Amino acid sequence: MRRTDHEGRGRVRYGPPLPEPGLPVLPELSAALSAAAGRSHAQPPGGDPVLLDAASGYWSRRGLPAERGHVAAAPGAAPLLLALAAAIGGDVLLPRPCAAWWQPQVRLLGRSAYHVPTPAECGGVPDPYALLETVRRVRAEGGVPRLLVMSVADDPTATVPPPELVHEAVEAAAGEGLHIVSDETWRDTLHRPRETVLIGPAEMAPERVTVVCDLSGAFLPPALPAALARFPANGPGTALRARVLDVLSALGAAPAAPVAAAAAYALGEPDEITARLTAATRLHARVAAAVRDAVVAAGGFVRPPMAGRHLYADLGPLRAALAARGAGDAQELEDFLQEHLGMPAPGGHRFGDDIAALRVRLSTGPFLGSEPQQRLAALAAPDPLELPHVERALTLFGSAFDDLRAEAQRWEPPR
Repeated sequence: MRRTDHEGRGRVRYGPPLPEPGLPVLPELSAALSAAAGRSHAQPPGGDPVLLDAASGYWSRRGLPAERGHVAAAPGAAPLLLALAAAIGGDVLLPRPCAAWWQPQVRLLGRSAYHVPTPAECGGVPDPYALLETVRRVRAEGGVPRLLVMSVADDPTATVPPPELVHEAVEAAAGEGLHIVSDETWRDTLHRPRETVLIGPAEMAPERVTVVCDLSGAFLPPALPAALARFPANGPGTALRARVLDVLSALGAAPAAPVAAAAAYALGEPDEITARLTAATRLHARVAAAVRDAVVAAGGFVRPPMAGRHLYADLGPLRAALAARGAGDAQELEDFLQEHLGMPAPGGHRFGDDIAALRVRLSTGPFLGSEPQQRLAALAAPDPLELPHVERALTLFGSAFDDLRAEAQRWEPPR
């Protein structure tokens, strides 16, 4: 990513992508892709029956039964959200912070997006009281709020909100007549799946929730873009799916046939897919915990990461030390960290957060090594933190934050 304020280029183009998996593609997945490479027919809008049936099976195994006629696929989650926002109409409510790719879809349609603060303990869902107040304020100003986008396994904060908080937010949204899009891209990457309770909005209000899942979160590499939507199994849900397919058709946003075949294979969850996902999640969780320890030891604040390949750090306690190095806001913090760490460190302003706040999303993928062999070694290691290349990357990272801590202590007034 680069600073683009005065370059005359769209900032979306340089926005942060989903955190990279950092691992080579499974041979079996490559084989499924290659086997379909010779197909000459295009996928229909929304995906072919094989892909839709695989998606139905995926959701049914997670307690969300879905028939083929209530599922759709697209080449990535961004086109799906764009089509949903276009089909639903009105203004959109987003938690603050939120995934970097949500708001551009709304703006592309010329709609207004309103950020709602999240509770102190987690991200991904709006504070229910703040949500009610925001809806009423928007309506008083002439707006038409119709859609709330939220996440129960969050990017950027890597938190999983407690079910009672999700329920309160869903009740507030339902009471105001909002449709909910639940982005569940990271639901299959829980760091402690036996200790973490993840319940999505569709399990609480199935008649007004559409679930979206970008398969690059758990199953496919970013180079194979595919995403799914599960619509409510009722008349309004059927009508919404039809309108979404119309938008996807107008955009020409159908999955490529080889990608659809690879997605259908992965969604079947054969042993090699589930084994890789389990091992990769364990690896990223271990590295995320080590990165968090380094930031907290330096005086920063990080909620314990619970899902995904990332974490969200608040470096406000190091403000004086960072200001002395020219990092007084989130953009300057991003520039400073990327230069000193040699890895992406998108500032919180890219996720709808206050640019004055010194917050940043850090990803775990860069710590796994620069070569495929190094990353596979990290995946197979009993303790990846003991591998020389991982240990070296974490040591360099920790040293940079130790320097900030030392400088912050020099700026502290004497007691």
